[in-house]
Amino acid sequence: MKIMTRYNISPAARTNRLLLPDNRTIHWYEWGPITGKPLIFCTGAGMSGSLGFGEKTLERLNIRLIAPDRPGLGFSSQHPAKSLVSFADDVAEILKYLRLQNHDLPKCMVLGFSQGAVFAIALAKRLNVTGLAIVSGQDQFSYPATQKLLQQELFNLIKQRNETPEQFKQWICDNITSGWLLGFILATSSEVDLECYSQPDFLSAYRQCLSEGLSQGAEGYAQDLLITFGQWPVSPEEISCPVHLWYGKLDASTVHSPDFGATLSRRFPAAEYFLLEKEGGSLLWSRADSILEKLAQAYAEEKK
Repeated sequence: MKIMTRYNISPAARTNRLLLPDNRTIHWYEWGPITGKPLIFCTGAGMSGSLGFGEKTLERLNIRLIAPDRPGLGFSSQHPAKSLVSFADDVAEILKYLRLQNHDLPKCMVLGFSQGAVFAIALAKRLNVTGLAIVSGQDQFSYPATQKLLQQELFNLIKQRNETPEQFKQWICDNITSGWLLGFILATSSEVDLECYSQPDFLSAYRQCLSEGLSQGAEGYAQDLLITFGQWPVSPEEISCPVHLWYGKLDASTVHSPDFGATLSRRFPAAEYFLLEKEGGSLLWSRADSILEKLAQAYAEEKK
């Protein structure tokens, strides 16, 4: 696969897997220097960890990007009781394995894209995080002020999740494929995002990422929907590290944030909010430099 000029994606430099204490396997992808500052990347809905971003910037800033497959997605084992807390514990085990911690949790950065934002917030509570970036992040739909802003279709979907969770999960497992999910993403994307997503190299990598993500079936994705659409055990108000929220005003997705993260940004104690007028939901790739530079700056300030 060729490296794209504007969006700067390339295959992972390294892949690895770890046998966890409960005999599950967690798998992940890496880009950037192996001795670089660790950045945990929580990917979007249904994605494996194989679609990276900003490789040249990772090298320049000496950042080691680590993108796990969440349990039940990609090449990571299913976890029947998967939760935000259990995923955070899995990532802590990865850091131990990579010898990034001794007796204490190491300093690391965290980034969550789309649905991955919810998991990234959980990591920011569990790990020793110098900075959290939320990029086109899924909001907390159960938060009253946010819930009032939801489109009716999404509101109904969340109501179904809350009232009949097992039926909701079974419908997802029976009906959702990687092809369906890619079609949904493209159909709900703005022109600026389609400019990114429809480029042949990017589309091929995205299609492969979703195909890997749902290669075990849709159960892992269904679990993620149940987790992120429900009540969160960690609230934004509890996150003490610097948080950078990045949203594009041209993001047409109904499952990110109804007010482009404005309400969510006010809930973090130490937040910087960036709403970019000419960007959409794909700004993780078009603005990778700025996003990574902010995280690197917060990491450097924490290390002083």
